[in-house]
Amino acid sequence: MVVVKAQPGQSSDQVIRAFQKKVLTEDILGELKKREFYQKPALVRKAKAMARKHPNRRQTY
Repeated sequence: MVVVKAQPGQSSDQVIRAFQKKVLTEDILGELKKREFYQKPALVRKAKAMARKHPNRRQTY
């Protein structure tokens, strides 16, 4: 869970930007995309094996 507390003197825009930055660094949207649809355990294992074999490839969702 992402929590951003507003400091005294911070505008609402600054707080929103801090929240967005925290969401990106914690990879919440990526996790949400991964969990959007069920994947069979065999497909998960296969994807992990491919990621080990080709570490520079980007995984598609």
